[in-house]
Amino acid sequence: MSLPAMEHPGSISFEDFLATLDEDTHAEWVDGQVVPMSPVSERHDAVSGFIYAVLRGFLRRRKIGGRVFHGEFQMKLGPGMSSRVPDVAYVAPEHISRIQGTFLNGPADLAVEVVSPESRARDRIEKLREYERAGVRDYWLLDPVLRTAEAYRLSAGAYEPVEPGSPARLTCEAIPGFWIEVAWLWLAEPDEWMAYEAWGLI
Repeated sequence: MSLPAMEHPGSISFEDFLATLDEDTHAEWVDGQVVPMSPVSERHDAVSGFIYAVLRGFLRRRKIGGRVFHGEFQMKLGPGMSSRVPDVAYVAPEHISRIQGTFLNGPADLAVEVVSPESRARDRIEKLREYERAGVRDYWLLDPVLRTAEAYRLSAGAYEPVEPGSPARLTCEAIPGFWIEVAWLWLAEPDEWMAYEAWGLI
């Protein structure tokens, strides 16, 4: 099968991009270009790993279903759009058909980006606009250095900030009853069992 013609010289198709990926390749596909991703810090990995663990545990114990991905899983946002790799992504049961083996063909219901100093502009501007346009229902932006947590939710096709409340919590519209205390994210060693106890699951 012939590949579609590229709009810009030097660009590659999404199919060719996927074919080049392996476990040692960390990159996104943007405007037909391969964009390498910087290595994550220990703190970045701890925060994203905690969110992945508590989200997966909550779904299993509540028997909600869906799938959770922790980095390295491509999310092709839509026709003519980029393929991004959120630090954590949740796909609701009704959208499982979007999972195409090696990539997600369409938006996740929740995308989480743990911000690094070099990625602040990309995460806050480029990805926010792309996720909004693609229809990612909830978008969390977490900055371990500045200790800030921002949540955005689609409303009539546009993102609106979600007030964290007091105590500050993050929620996801696609997962009934799910919430995370923002303070948990900044602990030296965030523990998922603490969250399970707070939810009354243990």
